[in-house]
Amino acid sequence: MPAVCFQQVSKSYPGPKGPLQALREVSFDIQPGEFFGLLGPNGAGKTTLISILAGLSRASGGRVLVNGHDVVSDYAQARRQLGIVPQELVFDPFFSVREALRIQSGYFGVKHNDDWIDELLAHLGLSDKAHANMRQLSGGMKRRVLVAQALVHRPPVIVLDEPTAGVDVELRQTLWQFIARLNREGHTVLLTTHYLEEAEALCHRIAMLKAGRIVALDRTSALLAGTASTMLSFKLDGPLPAPLAERARLIGRIVQIKARDAQEVEEILATLRKSGCTIEDLEIGRADLEDVFLEIMQAEPGAAQRDLEALR
Repeated sequence: MPAVCFQQVSKSYPGPKGPLQALREVSFDIQPGEFFGLLGPNGAGKTTLISILAGLSRASGGRVLVNGHDVVSDYAQARRQLGIVPQELVFDPFFSVREALRIQSGYFGVKHNDDWIDELLAHLGLSDKAHANMRQLSGGMKRRVLVAQALVHRPPVIVLDEPTAGVDVELRQTLWQFIARLNREGHTVLLTTHYLEEAEALCHRIAMLKAGRIVALDRTSALLAGTASTMLSFKLDGPLPAPLAERARLIGRIVQIKARDAQEVEEILATLRKSGCTIEDLEIGRADLEDVFLEIMQAEPGAAQRDLEALR
C-alpha cells in the first residue's frame, strides 16, 4: 500500500474569464519509507496539492489517500498519519514553546510524551527556548517550532513545504540531519523546495509540476542521467558568440553551457578562442538537478508530456 496516493487530482478556482485550473489530473504514489521531492516553479500547483493532502482544500476531482485513508471521507485518520510543516509562520503568541508542543500533542490524543518533546527540542536546537514565549522568538526559531509541532505526534508521513525558506545555514543542516534520521527509521517524507541541491542530495524520487501537470517523474539518478553530463562554467566580460549565446545560461558575469562529451567541450572552447573571448575561472563539472529542472521547464508542453508517458 502506498504511503500517499494521488489519483487524478484536479483543482479549479472561479475566475473572471472562467475557471482557473490549478491542478490537472495529477497522479502518483509515494511508497512507505521514501524520501520524495515535489518540484516546480512558483504557481505550478505544489502548495495547492499539499493543501488538498492536508484537508485544507477540497479537490475538484480525484482522490488522495494516506496509508489507505481517504483525506475527505476518512479525514481524522488520514490527518493522524501526517505531520505537515507549512510555508507560513503560523503560531499562537500566548504560549511557550513547550506549551505549544503539548497542546499540539493533545490535538492528536497524545499524552505524557515529554521525553519525545525533549528529544525534538534538543535535535532542533530549541532546548534553551523551551520556556520562551513564541512571540519572543526569531523567524528561524519559529520555523524550528513548526517542525517540532509537525513531528510531535510521531507521524508516519512527514510533509515539508519549503521548510528552509529564508532560514540560516545552521538550521538547514540541523533540520536535514534530523529528517534524514527519521527517514532511515522508516518515516515517509514529501518535500517541496526551491533549493534544488537539497532535493538532489536527499530525494530518492522526484516529480516536477508545471502549470498543474506532472511533466517529469523518476528516480533522481535517472533524471540526472537524462541530461547533459558536463557543464562548463566561466566568467566573461564581453558578449558571447551567437552560436553559444543561444544555449548559455547567464548569472551575472558567470556563463554556464552544457556539453555532452569531451569533444563538445573542445568545440565550445575553440569557438570562444576563435571569437577572441577572454575567459576567467573556467570550471568543468557535472550537470546538476538545476540543469535538469530548467531543461524540463523550458521544454515545450507537448514534448514534456510525451516524455512522461514514455516513462510510464
